[in-house]
Amino acid sequence: MNLIRRNNSPLSTLRGGPMEDQFGRMVESMFQDFFAPLAQGGRWADEGLAMPRLDVSEHEKAFEVQAELPGVKKEDVKVSIDGQRVTIEGECQQANEQREGEQVVYSERSTRRYQRSFTLPSEVDDAGAEARLENGVLMLTLPKKQGGAAKRLTIQ
Repeated sequence: MNLIRRNNSPLSTLRGGPMEDQFGRMVESMFQDFFAPLAQGGRWADEGLAMPRLDVSEHEKAFEVQAELPGVKKEDVKVSIDGQRVTIEGECQQANEQREGEQVVYSERSTRRYQRSFTLPSEVDDAGAEARLENGVLMLTLPKKQGGAAKRLTIQ
C-alpha cells in the first residue's frame, strides 16, 4: 500500500477558493468528482472504473475513512493526500479457469479499477496518516493538521 502526497494535482487548477459552508463543500466535491475523469486523461466509468463506497467520520483530532475495495490486494491500493483532498485508487484482477484434462472448458478474466476523490473540511497532516486494508475495506486515519494557535501580542 502506498501513501503519496501530491502537491500539484490537475484538479487544483479547477478548484475555486475554499467554501466555508457544508452545502458549498458538497457542491464543490460533486463537480470535482464529475470532472475528475477528464482531468486525469479521459478515463470513464465504462472503461472499468468504479467509485468505492465511503464512510467518513470526523473526530476532534482526525478523520476516519472506510472505503469498500472488494478483491483488491494491499499492494494494488494507492492513497494520495493533497491538503484537504484525498484520492483513493485500487485495481482488482480476477481470473476464473476450469479445466477438464488438458482442454480448457471455461476461462474468464475481469479487471476492475476503483477511484474516488473527496475534499475534507480541513487539511490533513499527511505525516501522521495511517492506512490499512482488512477484508476488502480500506481504513484510513487522517489526523487534522494543527493550525498555529492564536498568538496574543503584548501592547507596549
